[in-house]
Amino acid sequence: MKKITVLGSSGSIGLQTLDVVSKMSDIISVQGLSVGSNIETLKLQIKKFNPKAVSVSNFVNAQKLKKWCVLNNLKTNVYNGDIGLKKLATIPEVDMVVVALVGVVGLKSIEAAIKAKKNIAIANKEVLVMAGDYIMKLVTENRVLMLPIDSEHSAIFQCCANEKKSQIKKIILTASGGPFYWYNKDFSKITVKQALNHPRWKMGRKITIDSATLMNKGFESIEASVLFGISIDKIEVIIHPQSIVHSMVEYIDGSVIAQLSNPDMRIPIQYALTYPERMQSNIKTLDFTKISELNFYKPDFNKFPCLKLAYSAAREGYTMPAVMNAANEIAVSAFLNREIKFNDIYKIIDIVMKSHKISKKSSLKVFQDADSWARQYSYEIICKHTCNIKNK
Repeated sequence: MKKITVLGSSGSIGLQTLDVVSKMSDIISVQGLSVGSNIETLKLQIKKFNPKAVSVSNFVNAQKLKKWCVLNNLKTNVYNGDIGLKKLATIPEVDMVVVALVGVVGLKSIEAAIKAKKNIAIANKEVLVMAGDYIMKLVTENRVLMLPIDSEHSAIFQCCANEKKSQIKKIILTASGGPFYWYNKDFSKITVKQALNHPRWKMGRKITIDSATLMNKGFESIEASVLFGISIDKIEVIIHPQSIVHSMVEYIDGSVIAQLSNPDMRIPIQYALTYPERMQSNIKTLDFTKISELNFYKPDFNKFPCLKLAYSAAREGYTMPAVMNAANEIAVSAFLNREIKFNDIYKIIDIVMKSHKISKKSSLKVFQDADSWARQYSYEIICKHTCNIKNK
């Protein structure tokens, strides 16, 4: 019986993880669950999976949940905040921690889980963007597994199986293109509603905007570089609207190995949970006789400058990816709140990156300080921007 904790159990990846687990209850049990503020969903999950412990973001919701557990005669321990996440990540019985959190909130809990010798199944790309080299060093030192849940990185992981890193010529990372690949109108006029209308995936609001700017693919490029120890210049992004080829690896002999499946996140989730085994699933398989075409296009770096910024941050390294990630998070939030225009997201990130003085030290505090500085500076830029608009 594999015992897991799911951090971020009310989000898209968390819900799909629990859907997979519910069909494999004979071999996987849930020991810990965390949500931000969605305690109603968490209550349903507690009743279904009977975890040993849960955590929510704030103290007030934790107290409400404790009372509910007592009234329902449930023995689940309830925690909150960063301490709660770290407690869930280090439950002694747990074998694997599934990190389905959004943003850098999961950094301390991932660090704690790795040091507690837990294998990690990760969908939290921002953590690897912010402090990837530091995290992967911990993974090596503690001899644990870091298994990707993102469909693209799971595909790369499977394509690289039993192959030497020195034999890889390049990694080809596929992207759906989001809602605006073929969009030829003024990007400054794009509305929040348009940007949230992803043609292929149903995801959270922040990641959907990242997909619309192609910043998400920039994050994934950095994540691939970190996870597989490959230079960012050996990672190529291509647009593949059908989302059937999830990524490819080209080798020095000219061979290209690809992983294909219907676009269903439960496939990479299940593979991470059962690795190194493959288990039967009821997920719809590909019917190649019904696939009329598979298209591939080059991304337009001028049209989607966030992708260019991500490559630039990766090349500069050290604290620059953390700064880029933080600035993006604040800018996306401002766009969702209708404080800035769609194309201002790139402009804000660019200003913050150009103003950052890189630190070459490597510690959790250094990356957290860079993250905090970038967030504060981004807030200041947005505040000046909105104030100027109001004064016109």
